Amino acid sequence: MKIKVNQASLEVEVSGDGNKPALLLWNGAGCSLRMWDEVILLLKNNFRTIAFDVRGVGQSSPSEDSTLYNFEQYAEDVNLILNELEEKQVHIWSMAWGTRAAIAYCSLFPERVISAVLSDASIDAADTEAQKAGAREAVTKQLALGISKFNKPEGWNVHQDNTSMVSAMTAISKFDLSKVLEKLTMPVMVMTGNHDPNLTSSKKLVERLSNAKLVELKNVGHGSILQRPDLTTKEFLEFHKSL
Repeated sequence: MKIKVNQASLEVEVSGDGNKPALLLWNGAGCSLRMWDEVILLLKNNFRTIAFDVRGVGQSSPSEDSTLYNFEQYAEDVNLILNELEEKQVHIWSMAWGTRAAIAYCSLFPERVISAVLSDASIDAADTEAQKAGAREAVTKQLALGISKFNKPEGWNVHQDNTSMVSAMTAISKFDLSKVLEKLTMPVMVMTGNHDPNLTSSKKLVERLSNAKLVELKNVGHGSILQRPDLTTKEFLEFHKSL
């Protein structure tokens, strides 16, 4: 469905039973909501999933005003989505860039968040070359262990406007996440692969959050949900059993 927000139209896909707990999914950088396709199938019996593309990403329209590419506006957009779907509170699952957006949302509207899972989380500067190298090493180890490589969902990185997608990602430079972490008092799981350079930042993040745990994924690199949808979903469900 399309949901109209301030100077944009957002692509939103809802799956699952409306009586199940609502789960909001935040995409990684350069990803569309299609990145969640495998995960959504695995969660269909447990959650009502809400996948969406932020303004300018995937099949969401570019923002008419470029100054609206910021986490505060994305948070307001999410609230409009949740209001449209009549969801007062949600669980959150996010990956990489999406964890930054999710942290911002959790800090701005903590009353609407029941719990949050942050995959490949970092609030420090990203080392994209190290992320790529670590992901390659992880896949090599997985194959050596007989773990078949998962194909990425079709359209996981397809956008109607690549220029606006890049603009949308710049929101990370406009919000100081280090100053809002104390506002995240809901249960949080940080889940990062041991071949992901973001693991160092993930550990520091858990130390600063008041109600967080760390799960270190063995033989997994950056882009963990795309790389191991099976393992990440298993850990996600185990976390929710403990809530």
